[in-house]
Amino acid sequence: MNTQLLIDRFMEKYGEAEQELRIFNAPGRVNLIGEHLDYNGGYVLPAALEFGTTLLIRPRKDGKISFVSTNLPYEAVVSAEPDFGGKCGEWTDYPVGVITELSKLDIRLSQGYDLLYHGDIPNGAGLSSSASIEVVTAYALMTMEGQPVDTVEISKLSQRAENLFVGVNSGIMDQFAVANGKRNHAILLMCDTLEYELVPFETGDYKIVIGNTNKRRGLVDSKYNERRSECDRALEMLQAKVPELRYLAELNPVSFAEVADAITDETVLKRAKHVVEENQRVLDSVAALKNDDLEAFGQFMNQSHDSLRYQYEVTGDELDAMVEEAQRVPGTLGSRMTGAGFGGCTVSLVHQDAVEEFIREVGSRYEARTGLKPDFYVCGVGQGVHEMTEVKEGN
Repeated sequence: MNTQLLIDRFMEKYGEAEQELRIFNAPGRVNLIGEHLDYNGGYVLPAALEFGTTLLIRPRKDGKISFVSTNLPYEAVVSAEPDFGGKCGEWTDYPVGVITELSKLDIRLSQGYDLLYHGDIPNGAGLSSSASIEVVTAYALMTMEGQPVDTVEISKLSQRAENLFVGVNSGIMDQFAVANGKRNHAILLMCDTLEYELVPFETGDYKIVIGNTNKRRGLVDSKYNERRSECDRALEMLQAKVPELRYLAELNPVSFAEVADAITDETVLKRAKHVVEENQRVLDSVAALKNDDLEAFGQFMNQSHDSLRYQYEVTGDELDAMVEEAQRVPGTLGSRMTGAGFGGCTVSLVHQDAVEEFIREVGSRYEARTGLKPDFYVCGVGQGVHEMTEVKEGN
C-alpha cells in the first residue's frame, strides 16, 4: 500500500487536524546464517528486509492513545498515563508494552497520539513482525517527544517489552536487526555483548527469496529447550578439560577437535559440533562478503542447512524438501532454513533472472512432496528503523 493511500486511510479514521502527521518505518528481518548460536555465545548474521511496518502518527489533544491497524480488525484507545492497564492478548500488546517500558525510563508521554499501523510482513512467517511493531513504536514516540534516539537502546527496550509485557521470551537479535539494520549491509552480532559490525552485502544481480513452508511449528518450544539442555551438557563435559570455557562457541574447529573426546554422548557431541562449526561458518561468510564472493557465501548457506539437518536435527521434512528443491534450480547460490526450525522459512540467494522459475518450480515440487502450498517473498536488504518523510496536513 503506497504512502498516499495510507494517509487517506488515516484521515478516514481520525479526520483532519492542525497537528502534524509524520510517518515512520521499521523493516522485518531475516537471519542469513548463524542458527542456534545466540544462546551458545556465538555470532549471528541477520539483515533488515525491504518490507516491514509503516506507522503514521499524529498528536491529539485529549491525552488518549489510539491504535489502529490496516491488517487486523482490533482497535484500542488507552490513556497516555503509565497506569493504562495490562495486556489484552491482541496485537496492541506490542506497542502498549513499549509505552510501559518507556515509562519505566521516566519517559512519560506529554500528549496523546493517533497511530495507524500497516504491515507488509506476513504474520507467523518468522520475519519479526512483532519486533518491527515494537521498534517503530519506540522510535516514533521518542522522536515525537523530542527524546534522544539511540537505536541500540531502542532494540533493548523493545526486547524488554516483548519479554516482560507480552510474555514472549525472545532473544535480542530480531529487535537489534530491525533497529540497526542498514541498506545493503548485514549485521555481524554477538547477542550477549551486543558487539556488532555492519558488513557490506551487495547482492548485485541476486535477490533474497524467503520461502514460507506454511508448516505449523508445533515442536519448536520442546525441541528448543531440549537443544539448549544438550548444549549445556556439552559445555559441562568440556569444562572438565577447559575450566575457563563459558560458551561452546568460544572454541573454533581446531581447538574443539583437541578436547571433543571429553563429550561421551554421541548426540551431545553432534550438537556441540554444529555450534562450533556454524560459528566458524558465520565468520567465514563475513570474510566472503567482504571479498564480494557471493558464490562462497552461498556454499556456506548450504553447509549451514546440512549441519542443522544432520548435526543439530532441527529442520524436519518440510524445510528439507524446500531447501533441496531450491538448490536444484539453476541460479540458486545457496539455500538454508532460517529461524528455530521444524517449519517456518527458508532463505535463498537467487539470480534475478531465475526468480520466476525458482518460485514456480520450488513451489510446485514442494507442494507435490508435502501437500502444503508455500509462499515466497522476494526482496533485497533494507534500511533499519527511520522516519520516512514529514507530511503536513493537506499535502
